[in-house]
Amino acid sequence: MATSTSMMNLLSVIGILLGVLSQTIVSQNCGCGPNICCSRYGNCGTTNQSCAVGCQQGPCTATPPAAKNVSISDIVTPTFFNGIITSIADSACAGKDFYSRKAFLDAVKSYPQFAKGRIYQKQEVAAFFAHVTHETEQFCYIEEINGASMDYCDKTSTQYPCAPGKLYYGRGPLMLSWNYNYGPAGKSIGFDGLNKPETVAKDPVISFKTALWFWMNNVHSVIISGQGFGETIRAINGAIECNEGDPGRDFLRVDYYMTYCTQLGVPPGDNLRC
Repeated sequence: MATSTSMMNLLSVIGILLGVLSQTIVSQNCGCGPNICCSRYGNCGTTNQSCAVGCQQGPCTATPPAAKNVSISDIVTPTFFNGIITSIADSACAGKDFYSRKAFLDAVKSYPQFAKGRIYQKQEVAAFFAHVTHETEQFCYIEEINGASMDYCDKTSTQYPCAPGKLYYGRGPLMLSWNYNYGPAGKSIGFDGLNKPETVAKDPVISFKTALWFWMNNVHSVIISGQGFGETIRAINGAIECNEGDPGRDFLRVDYYMTYCTQLGVPPGDNLRC
């Protein structure tokens, strides 16, 4: 009887230890056991996917990420930024003398969490500028083509009602649109978005801040959760370019993203299309 009781106690202890080990293996904070990889998503495992690109800890088969973040100015170099502008064929494009690397760097100071994280830092920069390049047609446009003829007033938005005579068509690097975006963007950044939406097309720093405001509120979480570039397309223009919209329009965004990933020396990851 004593032997049976001892055996049961031993099995109980083993069960507890296995439970602890199991929790360690599936941990989300890189507290993996020996000879176990912590994947790019923070999961523990021993598969090629866990130990390959983005592996944070353990017997990684790919080069581990840098020990600390690289400054945004070191990633968005003059060569990188000006390469987008100089690709404009039409020298008469309004955006050519409006958008600048300095304006972007001044704006990004207000968003310290942008492109932070050793794994996704350069991917986020590549994704942001892929969408900006597409939306502005390589920094050519400050305002949406024929935007003044479009009705972007959502009368159901009682918190941010449209001001008389004001138009909320696309402006800036990500073509901020609708009163329900101009209102909170202006409140957050410090300009009157509802009564003076044209400010976005006149002040380049504010213009970049509206793009970063939209990005941090709608797209940033998609990047850091590892959902892939395709889901950033859905977050920005999914109703038109994804699902039953106009499949194929997202190809241009993906092409820009792939190009910038190559320039920045970072893998593009999976799930490129929405």
